[in-house]
Amino acid sequence: MLAQSETAATAVIPYRIRISEREIHDLHIRLDDIRWPNAETVTDWSQGVPLAEMIKLVDYWRHKYDWRRCEARLNSLPQFTTELDGLDIYFLHIRSSNEQALPMILTHGWPGSVLEFLKVIGPLTEPQNFGGNAEDAFHLVIPALPGYGFSDKPTATDWNLSKIASNWNTLMGRLGYTEYVAQGGDWGSAVTHTLARQTPAGLKAIHTNLPVVMPPPPYENLNADETAMLQAMGYYQRWEAGYSVQQMTRPQTLGYSLADSPVGQAAWIFEKFLSWADCQGNPLNLFTYDELLDNIMLYWLNNSGASSARLYWESFEGAFVASDIVPVPCGYSVFPKEIYKAPRSWAERFTPHLIHWNELDRGGHFAAFEQPELFVKEIRDCFRAVR
Repeated sequence: MLAQSETAATAVIPYRIRISEREIHDLHIRLDDIRWPNAETVTDWSQGVPLAEMIKLVDYWRHKYDWRRCEARLNSLPQFTTELDGLDIYFLHIRSSNEQALPMILTHGWPGSVLEFLKVIGPLTEPQNFGGNAEDAFHLVIPALPGYGFSDKPTATDWNLSKIASNWNTLMGRLGYTEYVAQGGDWGSAVTHTLARQTPAGLKAIHTNLPVVMPPPPYENLNADETAMLQAMGYYQRWEAGYSVQQMTRPQTLGYSLADSPVGQAAWIFEKFLSWADCQGNPLNLFTYDELLDNIMLYWLNNSGASSARLYWESFEGAFVASDIVPVPCGYSVFPKEIYKAPRSWAERFTPHLIHWNELDRGGHFAAFEQPELFVKEIRDCFRAVR
């Protein structure tokens, strides 16, 4: 059972998504009245989403996409909100039928959402129904970051990694969990590492699919893997980091475009599923239009362009650089199309209690979304060490 409080400030309240027809109609009007840019001057995605690809996505969005399908899927799951430091935070809470299941909090990143984890909920909570063993079961808590999805938007500064992490620990305690593990990718990885460094009493171990193990400069006496990681980061800074600089420095200015144009919001996200997913040059090799648009809709319907970007303004500086060791057991899974492939040597340097390390042969930044079976196996293998 959920740990319910008699006070409104700590109550855990069931939640149901109800998007009005007016909001859907407004979206359709905007999609019917697009002013397109001129086409790119290259034959690939190197200048951004090609015009022809964006036209096809928007045509599907306007004429074939059904938000009510996604809404019904989410509403079929146990959804809740609870107030944490003045914000109502939305989360999924799926308990396993196996009472000895290990509680785990899963944290998404940008441009993701709780939808990234839908494919792994069943195998993680009821492994015996998916070819696994009941003793590998988890109780899952899957929150939306502040300013993302159906969570409230911060109205003042200071919702940084430290505040989010400490509130995640509060959330787990409020749900009655005295011991738990944590997992994340992208911003979820940064939150999870921050949580581990706060060493709350109930946190048994962490796992991330974006190991935050890169030390600050200077870099000397590097081995081949460490050199390769720095080269990958150099490429990222030159060709991929523009979005993060904009979100880190001027999230409000960016927000005007993302709030007003569904096509602008969609393109801002769509491009990253080409750049960061292991999709062989086309996101549609890996995802359906419905999957891509479901995730985009969580940003559009909740007007989350600016509020999600503000996390970069609050926390990006130093968020993905390791300066202190992680004092709890850690597991890492390195997927080949991740933004960078962390070297094990740096993982061992900053995570002395390394309980799991694996370098996979397929998958990218959106690990649970792209390769749910591999992701589930990694999680099970990692946390067996602390059950």
